[in-house]
Amino acid sequence: MTLVNDAAPPAVRSTGRKFRAFTAKHLDELTARARLSPDERLAIRAVATVLPFRTNSYVVDELIDWSAAPDDPIYRLVFPQEDMLPAADVARIVDLLRRDAPKAEIDAAANAVRVKLNPHPAGQMQLNIPSFGDGTLPGVQHKYRETVLFFPKQGQTCHAYCTYCFRWAQFVGEPSLKMAGDDTTRLYDYLVSHPAVTSVLFTGGDPMIMGESVLRRYIDPLLDLDQLESIRIGTKSLAYWPQKFVTDPDADDMLRLFERVVASGRNLAFMAHFSHPREMESPLVREAVRRIRDTGAVIRTQAPLIRSINDDPAVWESMWRQQVRMGMIPYYMFVERDTGPQDYFAVPLGHAYEVFRDAYKNVSGLARTVRGPSMSATPGKVCVDGVVELFGEKVFALRFLQCRDADLVNRPFYAKYDPEAVWLDGLRPAFADRFPFEPAPE
Repeated sequence: MTLVNDAAPPAVRSTGRKFRAFTAKHLDELTARARLSPDERLAIRAVATVLPFRTNSYVVDELIDWSAAPDDPIYRLVFPQEDMLPAADVARIVDLLRRDAPKAEIDAAANAVRVKLNPHPAGQMQLNIPSFGDGTLPGVQHKYRETVLFFPKQGQTCHAYCTYCFRWAQFVGEPSLKMAGDDTTRLYDYLVSHPAVTSVLFTGGDPMIMGESVLRRYIDPLLDLDQLESIRIGTKSLAYWPQKFVTDPDADDMLRLFERVVASGRNLAFMAHFSHPREMESPLVREAVRRIRDTGAVIRTQAPLIRSINDDPAVWESMWRQQVRMGMIPYYMFVERDTGPQDYFAVPLGHAYEVFRDAYKNVSGLARTVRGPSMSATPGKVCVDGVVELFGEKVFALRFLQCRDADLVNRPFYAKYDPEAVWLDGLRPAFADRFPFEPAPE
């Protein structure tokens, strides 16, 4: 394996900057740049007591078009919106903020709203956390036979938070909602005891918030496991802080870690999250992608379809074309999950399929590696394959791309067409009295 080529173009090297995070305490001054009134800014602060807010100087200075804010898609991607939560809930917290209520009272009101937002969807706390030895395995989820998810303790934040993030509960400071682990020995032993596991996905938060020396402590033990075919890293860092791979102090060390994974005979899959084409325009991003690919890692791209941010086939067509041009592999278009402000961001499944189809038909075969729209629901990843007419009835054609019951993978099934449905639980079976993943009546 060739050592990392750190000879980045001067124009890219000179754009290095020290990471600076902005949190809720900066909201008022930042939203003022969007020309919002004091009352509007206060309402946004109220939403930010319930849902997490974090961004950074790169996103604020390089990605957001402030002349178009608050309608700019990148602004909407990272800044809370007043109508993301029920008006009554926002009004109550606004009142607490206006009268400078004690923090404990504001926190209690915020927590009362959070519990109504399905903080851990798809049964991930009840069904996905495995038992092992004399207890459960913190920081591990094992939903599908071949793949284990690991949430490293030091990776449970991000360079910036997406307003639609389905893992928002990780970031609100409530220990009972957090998933994290740091026991690599127990993870190793669990994998050995489950030889069918061939892939480990590091997720979060964002594993790329960690320094190389910390990530190496998690990855190195796994390289002794012959059963592993791939190691995956789920990350938004290419969009939110590409300096991580170009100008950060440990950028070269991180890339050498990637080289070591590839040299061990594993596929290192860098699961990059891009929500909008603008996130790929910076020379820093292009250089970061080049350097990652030079290690032998494969970059696959994914994102959810989000109302007001990317619910337009031209946006997805542009993203997929640019990703192919840069050597990345389009992988998934997701449906916004049933958690947090889903009602604000969700796109009806029928429209989601139209967006996917209209973008898909205009790209070459190299971009048609992408799958979707896909719902990561409790039984598995359900893909909307089409809207069709069968036996005089309009129906959704559905298929499991992954499933808790592996026998159901890739077997088509049907649901009655509903123009308002945004998630699997809003659908009813067609031509049957139950869906194939539902238990038979006793």
